[in-house]
Amino acid sequence: MTITLRFPVPEDADRVFDAVRESMAELHPWAPWCPLTYGLEDATTWIAQQPAAREAGTAFEFLVIGADGGLLGCCGVNQINKGFRLGNLGYWIRSSATRRGFATEAARQVAAWAFQNTDLQRLELLVAVGNAPSQAVALKTGALLEGCLRSRFLVHGQFQDAFVYSLIRP
Repeated sequence: MTITLRFPVPEDADRVFDAVRESMAELHPWAPWCPLTYGLEDATTWIAQQPAAREAGTAFEFLVIGADGGLLGCCGVNQINKGFRLGNLGYWIRSSATRRGFATEAARQVAAWAFQNTDLQRLELLVAVGNAPSQAVALKTGALLEGCLRSRFLVHGQFQDAFVYSLIRP
């Protein structure tokens, strides 16, 4: 399996939008950033915010590109707390490309990138208790399950418990 990671550029907005819309049934229940009304403007805005976030060191979001050049999804480190040298590792893969190891490979590569290119000591993977596929990805990356955080996520007006996994700088 070959994937490439790269930062998004404005010309990617249509592809991000298409991947999110295709995957709405799988993303919406778990992703607060993914309302049923997700539109091209949301993708455009997200992409436009990325250069400033990288410059500030608060987020490093990557597109996951397949061997054929198609957009598979996104994976990144965000919600970076510089004082504690920790960040959140998040990922999603479009519905038509799931269950092939792309999320695991992307998460491993992004974690390695983060530990090599930032001073982060800890990456947290917060996964809703009901999201078994993302839990499996977290474990396959080598992350350690540390516990359950009650009412950790507020997703579309509903609180959800989340498992917290961690990767520590090698």
